[in-house]
Amino acid sequence: MNDAALIREIEMKYPNTAGLVVLKNGRLIYERYFDGHNETDTIHIFSVTKSISSLLVGMALDQGFIQNVDQKVLDFFPDYVLKRGENSIQEITLKHLLTMTAPYKYKSEPFTKVFRSDDWTKAGLDLLGGKGTIGSFRYSTVGSQIISGILQNAIGKSMLEFAGENLFKPLEIKPPQPTTLVDKETHIAFIKNKNAQGWVVDPQGLPVAGWGLTLCPRDMAKIGQLCLNQGVWNGKQLVSASWIQESTTEHSRWNEYSYGYLWWILRQNDSGTFAALGDSGNTIYVNRKEQIVVAIACHFKPRAKTRIDFISQYILPEIG
Repeated sequence: MNDAALIREIEMKYPNTAGLVVLKNGRLIYERYFDGHNETDTIHIFSVTKSISSLLVGMALDQGFIQNVDQKVLDFFPDYVLKRGENSIQEITLKHLLTMTAPYKYKSEPFTKVFRSDDWTKAGLDLLGGKGTIGSFRYSTVGSQIISGILQNAIGKSMLEFAGENLFKPLEIKPPQPTTLVDKETHIAFIKNKNAQGWVVDPQGLPVAGWGLTLCPRDMAKIGQLCLNQGVWNGKQLVSASWIQESTTEHSRWNEYSYGYLWWILRQNDSGTFAALGDSGNTIYVNRKEQIVVAIACHFKPRAKTRIDFISQYILPEIG
């Protein structure tokens, strides 16, 4: 790879990059760190967390804790009390949450209201419904938190513990410790921390399903390679190939963008490419045709561009 050109492009256009790892055919072919980081430093990967939550849903389904993605959301919350006139919520399924096609009662996401509450899952449930149409794409981070509650109730243990046993340990990823954000200041400090650690949990101890996880680029690349391997790692099927295929197939659309089960589906010359994309440029990119995985960890930067064009212009031509 043209190391000088790549570094120059990162420094000029993507200066918040902390680390970059590239795998080809399962082999590490490029690794570079910036701003004083090394291979063990963890970074908050923002919404890349959502795609990892998708893998955990697949594992729970494989193990029989969840029957299918068409199960009604409220089936997992038998004690939840509906408000008068909200019967439509009963038709919302797990699949609607995974494909971002559930409706919500807000114009813009009420992050502060949800993340200052005592129970973030219940706060998400309280926002379901409204005048929106079930089946229409509506990206929601606060709504994603409901998935954490679903896994907790279906499995009988925290999503974080389940992830440690079924994903992190087999991949030899150091399990993140639960991290609590007690107020707005600590919340902002975590997001802006260049050396963030752990997995954010709510006051009930449930990890955030839509953000809040910290990983290093090597660990992000392992997760991408697991998906490229159709769920197999060191000869063991960690998550079914059918789930990998289904979750990385288009199920909904937002303008020209395709969406699977908490994965973005990229249309790149029928390459079977999909990606986990997070705020500030955090990326796990998987290209089936070229057998390439790219992991990029980035510090917080408002309105940062995605790294897809960067990967297409400066990585694929060199190794594809």
